[in-house]
Amino acid sequence: MVDVDIEELKHDSYLTILATAVSYGVLLGIMTVLLFGVPYVLFRFFL
Repeated sequence: MVDVDIEELKHDSYLTILATAVSYGVLLGIMTVLLFGVPYVLFRFFL
C-alpha cells in the first residue's frame, strides 16, 4: 500500500489543482443555469 504523508499534500501544486477543479465546477454550474435555467423560466412564465 502507498504510504502518503498528509504534509506532502499541502504543496502549492495540489492547492492549484483543487482551486482549478472548484472553479471549473462553479463555471459549469453558472453556464448550466444560463443555458438551461434562464430559457426555461422565460418560456414557462413569460411566453
